[in-house]
Amino acid sequence: MTGLLSGVRIVDLTTVIMGPFASRILADLGADVIKVESPGGDSIRAHRPHMAEGLSGMFLNLNRNKRGVMLDLKQEADRSRLEALIATADVFMHNLRAPVMDRLGFGYARCQALRKDIVYCAAYGFGAAGPYAAKPAYDDLIQAASGFASLSEEITGAPAYAPSVIFDKIAGQAIATAILAAIVHRLRTGEGQKVEVPMFEVAVDFNLVEHFGGSAFVPSRGPPGYPRIRSPERRPFATANGFACILPYSDKNWRDFFSFTERSDLAADPRFLTFDTRQDHLGELYGEVRREALKRTTAEWMAFCEKADIPCMPVISIAEIFEDPHIEAVDLFSTVTHPHGSDYRLIRSPVGYGAAPFELRHHAPLLGEHTAEVLDNLGAQPDPDLGGAL
Repeated sequence: MTGLLSGVRIVDLTTVIMGPFASRILADLGADVIKVESPGGDSIRAHRPHMAEGLSGMFLNLNRNKRGVMLDLKQEADRSRLEALIATADVFMHNLRAPVMDRLGFGYARCQALRKDIVYCAAYGFGAAGPYAAKPAYDDLIQAASGFASLSEEITGAPAYAPSVIFDKIAGQAIATAILAAIVHRLRTGEGQKVEVPMFEVAVDFNLVEHFGGSAFVPSRGPPGYPRIRSPERRPFATANGFACILPYSDKNWRDFFSFTERSDLAADPRFLTFDTRQDHLGELYGEVRREALKRTTAEWMAFCEKADIPCMPVISIAEIFEDPHIEAVDLFSTVTHPHGSDYRLIRSPVGYGAAPFELRHHAPLLGEHTAEVLDNLGAQPDPDLGGAL
């Protein structure tokens, strides 16, 4: 065993971020992920900066622990090769719209005919049964359509995109979870199935975890939204020399905060006495924190909050994260050498398993690097000790 999913073969026809992030999670767990690319390669390869042969910084960690195969699915011979590969797979995943896959000849019915118990995962922008099914989907579009971008409007006065491809990554985690659940079902029953993971619907569910608000009830008992999150005063607070997240939460946290800042007036204010009363006045309360934060340095706030057990962290840049003492202590990053390029920074899986520590089995592949190796061994079967169903 070299991982919890050792012996599971996944044929991965996804590109860009959403699908490859999902398959990276599964590859890090030990699955044999075979990344199938067209002759043009995954577009993420072209991002700059990059080392030789289209190995961009984004591509390196997003596609590690995978083997790379290049097939031109416009050619009959390569479609036949993919069919042969699917016949040996436990999972087939793609992020192309259903009509495209049907035209290529790799819809669920065809893949099930090639492997009766296959787990077939289709990751779409929008659910196939809805009127948006034919629309293209990118993270910006999903942020706009799901209501996420609009959440900034009452804070800044205008909708805004998060500076992160947040829904590509959330959907990627949903894809990995869905595939794992389908594998468990197959182990128990011997049955495969079709799994659909639509990015739009995943985003709406993600947003409404805290923002259902009064709209959770029928009839509605108020507007959607979580007031604390939507307050314009909820933001990093400027200190005397930087910025910090200062987040008193419990009644005791607030009493300690008022005592430290010598604000007996706030401690006695009926608006701020309990969790229930604070909910209706969080904007005013955060405004007071903002005024107090400026009076001390970030280090002073860290020292007080840690002593009082009040949640608090400094605001640091992405560039600074590599020297963060906690990150260094847990060895999240290491420096490795790619056999076809140069040194690069590897970020290990953040999830730890006592029975299967993280292992770098394969560096991100060159375009088609393992084509011959994989196609020459199409008869190889998954590990028979994994419960029989695999």
